[in-house]
Amino acid sequence: MDAGLRVALIDKAAFPRDKLCGGGITGRAMAHLTDVFGPLPPDLFHAPDRFRFQTGARVLCDVPNASAMVMTMRHGFDATLRARAIAAGAQDHCGDRITHMDLADGALYLASGMALKAPVIIAADGVNSAVARALYGRAHDPAQIGFALEVEVPETGDGAALLDMTATPFGYAWDFPKAGGRTLGMGGIALRNPDLMPRFQAWLTTRGVNPDRVKIKGHHLPFGEVRTHPGDAHILFAGDAAGLVDPITGEGIAWAVRSGHLAAQAAAQALADQTPDQVGALYTARMAPILSELARARSLARIIYHPWVQPHFIRALARSDHFPRRYLDLLAGQMNYADLGPRRLTSIARRMLMP
Repeated sequence: MDAGLRVALIDKAAFPRDKLCGGGITGRAMAHLTDVFGPLPPDLFHAPDRFRFQTGARVLCDVPNASAMVMTMRHGFDATLRARAIAAGAQDHCGDRITHMDLADGALYLASGMALKAPVIIAADGVNSAVARALYGRAHDPAQIGFALEVEVPETGDGAALLDMTATPFGYAWDFPKAGGRTLGMGGIALRNPDLMPRFQAWLTTRGVNPDRVKIKGHHLPFGEVRTHPGDAHILFAGDAAGLVDPITGEGIAWAVRSGHLAAQAAAQALADQTPDQVGALYTARMAPILSELARARSLARIIYHPWVQPHFIRALARSDHFPRRYLDLLAGQMNYADLGPRRLTSIARRMLMP
């Protein structure tokens, strides 16, 4: 498109379509979105009044004027991005699922009978990536994968975006305000949460939602497994297909957009150099900062969610104005895990362990 390349956009779903997602757009995500798509319509987004951290019914802290994220409904948000891509010149094949792939030859065969062939394939096909299954036999390690349940309700709350930090082991729950309603969800490592559905139903009841009167949706999330080599010869993995979800905050849109942009840049360079078989190496090199950032987050998540440590983490959130704002800075992308050097981590540990 902008690089003078022919691009085909393929998705099994016709747009607009619903997608399970909390719908948080962080400052980092918005910056990456603007880089790729330009300014987006402001009516796609809703800003919460404040962020609230809870453990069950106990409010740990209420952070006003927090700029960690705005909220969106994926139904309209995704459709807008698709429309922007098509307006830029992408061939639209949404609603035409792939029936067969010959990845070695770069060939994709669609249900409509159309066959497409490309020197570079960017697989942004989600946590259950069909491309990854075709290449590796499975998309992600079942022991590390996450699972989330979610509902959308028309009733509005008090304007706060809520995170319940102990709603489920190795995970959390959320209640996010949107324009005209709320999105409530709960997610965590799948193998550690075999009772996620009854937990979620009970939690919904505490939030004033009758679980018998709403449609509960479920989906896997790549919480803890990042592809260390997201490029394989002429095939690149982006977003959830590459495991690019922060295991602490659960945020994935920012890295999905950024990885898609980096994949496009790597493809353009490799094709300009007439070396499409080198695109995987180019992309992996460009992705190094993101992979390092998520590796740090994964190590820190093992500590924060450890049952011996989590009570100290919760206590630090409850008694410090500084601590929750730093968490929100991480969520917003105003601070990176790389910024948490030894001295700052030692200071955090002391705050957590103070009686």
